[in-house]
Amino acid sequence: MNRFIQLFRVGNCVMGVVGLLLAMLVAAGMNILDDPMAVLISSGVVFLFIIGGNSLNDYLDREVDKLAHPERPLPSGRMRPETARNISIAAFILSLALSVLLWDVASFMIVVSAVAIMLAYELRTKKMGLAGNLSIAWLTGALFLLGGAVMGRMEATVAFAFMAFLATLGREIVKDVQDMDSDFDRKTLPQTVGARRAGAVASVAFLVAVLLSFEPFITGRFGLAYLVAVLFADAIFIYCSIVHFRNPRQGQRWAKYGMLVALLAFLLGGLLL
Repeated sequence: MNRFIQLFRVGNCVMGVVGLLLAMLVAAGMNILDDPMAVLISSGVVFLFIIGGNSLNDYLDREVDKLAHPERPLPSGRMRPETARNISIAAFILSLALSVLLWDVASFMIVVSAVAIMLAYELRTKKMGLAGNLSIAWLTGALFLLGGAVMGRMEATVAFAFMAFLATLGREIVKDVQDMDSDFDRKTLPQTVGARRAGAVASVAFLVAVLLSFEPFITGRFGLAYLVAVLFADAIFIYCSIVHFRNPRQGQRWAKYGMLVALLAFLLGGLLL
């Protein structure tokens, strides 16, 4: 594989853009077609942001990756560390610069805060357990806020951002429960309060996300198709909130499935506005 494609994790970049487009669809329905330039610019913002984050991750984790991911460009010797660092810096700067072209203060501030939180995560909070979990959860939710802000209807995506935040937080904590015996260089929530109590926090996050999922239907923003689809996602998250106590690996895997089904529900809701 080309070293730059591997460094950028292009698949992750594309998925980020898909998430942004879905958030825009949630906010404005098919009206997103009325402003193709905003869609294009914001997609570039997200694509470059993810390149920056992945490049920085590989630069900082280059020693760890000699064992964990020896096939990556830096540990395999196919790219100099300075190259990955410079790409990260350039990608973050370009992402911020592009966000200015959206001519929207809220959109710009979301991108600024996302870059700040990503830098803090890679440089510090990644090893701080819950702080790292909250960082990843916020970045996931911010994608929905950005999509709404670009469309001038951020209020329409706030509930979805909270759902994404809570579902991601729950899954990140369950992953830490699963990895607690091998996390020697991180102080995770399960290591601090115990697997049972950390699991309870994850379950609360999942269940609050389930409660929030009814908001778009109750307020009339989305119709019956959304409700039917999101009920399947809710059932999965309720199952996750129970099964992860017995089997964390299974719990976090089902949480991922639940998030995918929820995204499908959001898509149906946006298309049938």
